[in-house]
Amino acid sequence: MDAQARTEELLHAYVASGRETGLQVAAWLDGALVVDAWAGTADPATGRAVDGDTLFQLYSCGKGLTATAVHLLADRGVLDYDAPVAAYWPEFGVHGKDRITVRHALTHRAGIPRLPDDFTLGDLADWDRACAVVADMTPVWEPGTRSGYHPVVFGWLLGETVRRADGRRPDRFVREEITGPLGIDGSLDFGIPGAALPRVAHHAEAADADTHAVSARHAPADTPLRTLSSAAQANHPLRLGACVPSSAVGTARGLARLYAALARGGELDGVRLLSPDRIATATATAVHGIDATLGNPMRRGLGYLLGRPGTPMGHARVFGHDGVGESIGFADPAHRFSLAVAKNRLTDDWTPASTTYALAAAIREALGLPLPGA
Repeated sequence: MDAQARTEELLHAYVASGRETGLQVAAWLDGALVVDAWAGTADPATGRAVDGDTLFQLYSCGKGLTATAVHLLADRGVLDYDAPVAAYWPEFGVHGKDRITVRHALTHRAGIPRLPDDFTLGDLADWDRACAVVADMTPVWEPGTRSGYHPVVFGWLLGETVRRADGRRPDRFVREEITGPLGIDGSLDFGIPGAALPRVAHHAEAADADTHAVSARHAPADTPLRTLSSAAQANHPLRLGACVPSSAVGTARGLARLYAALARGGELDGVRLLSPDRIATATATAVHGIDATLGNPMRRGLGYLLGRPGTPMGHARVFGHDGVGESIGFADPAHRFSLAVAKNRLTDDWTPASTTYALAAAIREALGLPLPGA
């Protein structure tokens, strides 16, 4: 059975069994789209079905897009990894943050992993206000001494650095320099216009996936972000419309195409994103060990997660980023392969028993590629 047919079979089986609600999968091999599949329901309240253009909240899959923007500017000599963030963004260099470098930010070593407890939905949707909050933060550990995941701060920390260095806010920068040239503008963005909201899947926590509750979509702007579940945030128009470069809204097709270019040395269909040397630098192991925020084992390059056995990415040379709910996008340069999964049942299982791992393994097997961890 070929990869497309095998993927369609699995997706429909997962939906029929109740394991998943709605999902998309896309994969590229050596510059060709070899899997483009979807199944299930985008919104149980209306019965709207998932199709190839349904948008999903991909959460931290957006960090890979942000990292790519930073590396593009580094390739052009506009950003220096070892320069202080404050060299580009002077207001940031207070409260002991003057020594935080771009490299520290890319490797989650800045020491400012958590937003203040009173940070609200309205703060998140206001670029200047969110950046001012980040600029005023005080490190909770000595910058550079440990790597601990910065779930949301990562986006503004690097996004405002991009803006100060280039002049364009990161959402405009990626549209003009990355997603537009690749033909995926509207299929991979940090935030979406109101006209695109009808394309977005309704997300639910795994335990609540069969409910149609929508009240959280109307939470007021002064609601503290920490009081909202991942699903509530994923469904909220303020979150969907905000430029939050730690996250992305998009399709599996769009995310897989980004990584298809990176899997081929930075070029796809005549569009050059990064040089091969830059990709090698960005995806070499920069930090590894136990994450100081999550307490889990990790391997990181510069902004990208690196593969580990027993995870969907698997191999050490694979790079990309996952997000809340088991969405993922990654590149496997050794095999010129890329894969992306988007789903609206926000499960949290990265073991071989998970949907995402099973799909990655089945597609690799169908294409004759080594399995995750092999």
